[in-house]
Amino acid sequence: MDVVISSLLSAISIYSVILVVRVLLTWFPQIDWYSQPFRFLQEITDPYLDLFRSLLPPIGGWDLSPMLAIFVLQLISGTLVTLSSPSF
Repeated sequence: MDVVISSLLSAISIYSVILVVRVLLTWFPQIDWYSQPFRFLQEITDPYLDLFRSLLPPIGGWDLSPMLAIFVLQLISGTLVTLSSPSF
């Protein structure tokens, strides 16, 4: 069971980094999101981000959905750590 939780925690960490990279790249308007590797980055992050974009529309032109998406990943990660720790 620890191997599964450890793998999930690693996957969440990697995906969180990918989300942060995606958000940072949106600050550069000259990036062509239809060319590789940016297209791949968009394809793996947008389905998850779209879940939160439907819940949290842009406020004043700012898309805050990545913050909520990363927060949820951190909550899941914290829950997995709690579940994997031995209870005394």
